Amino acid sequence: MAMNQMDHKPLFDVEGARLAYVERHIGAINWLGVWTLYTKEVQRFLKVVLQTVLAPAVTAILFFAIFTVAFGGSNRTVGDVPFSQFLVPGLIMMAIVQNSFANTSSSLLIAKVQGTIVDVLMPPISAGELTTAIAMGGLSRGILVACSVAIPLIPFVEITVYHPFVALYFGISASLLLSLMGMLAGIWADKFDHMAAITNFVIMPLSFLSGTFYSITKLPETWQTICQFNPFFYMIDGFRYAFIDHADGSILQGMIVLFALNVTLWLICHRVFKMGYRIKP
Repeated sequence: MAMNQMDHKPLFDVEGARLAYVERHIGAINWLGVWTLYTKEVQRFLKVVLQTVLAPAVTAILFFAIFTVAFGGSNRTVGDVPFSQFLVPGLIMMAIVQNSFANTSSSLLIAKVQGTIVDVLMPPISAGELTTAIAMGGLSRGILVACSVAIPLIPFVEITVYHPFVALYFGISASLLLSLMGMLAGIWADKFDHMAAITNFVIMPLSFLSGTFYSITKLPETWQTICQFNPFFYMIDGFRYAFIDHADGSILQGMIVLFALNVTLWLICHRVFKMGYRIKP
């Protein structure tokens, strides 16, 4: 009782001036905390924009030049679509995948290595709010990188968006999915070697073997069936469909798969943060 009375007494500064007692009501959702953490995640990668946003654009242009010039891709077609138009959506999606994953995974791993993870865990932010804010930071980087890749390629290839809603759905869903995967990887990893192993042996193979540079209809039937179990295939196939009006798989099935995976991974991340797995002493 005495403690409650003390909490509501007027405050005084070192010179004796009376200060007003301010009580902040957070409410059901700490919107200020979510926005602050999200802003911190965005500012973190914007501080090194040459590395995080512009470098992927240069990489995509190099891939485009190699496949369309060095390998004679400018004279080839995939079905009735010029190879250059077929290639661009795959390059954009590859950049989304790699950078969304890298943003959240590096954010959490660096915080753990430097010991600053406590700055994220101490504020009055729930596990769900933590998951949402960090994931949105990775999603923002993925979408920003997609724009930085697409804009420089416009002078070299005709880019037409036949289905804008489909492009937005698959672009956002893919970026969110890889952001959540990056969060789990960053929480699990204890050093940068662990993160490099996940990137090199999981993320890169799944993205390159999902039809980024080719149509899976060119593969044997066995491998086409295996591709149906690769979520990266649905990301790239659905995103490409929005630009060339042709898909190798079912667009509706791809939408359902990505939605289900995002919900599942969000719940897993929420549970992991709530338990404090590998982030609390």
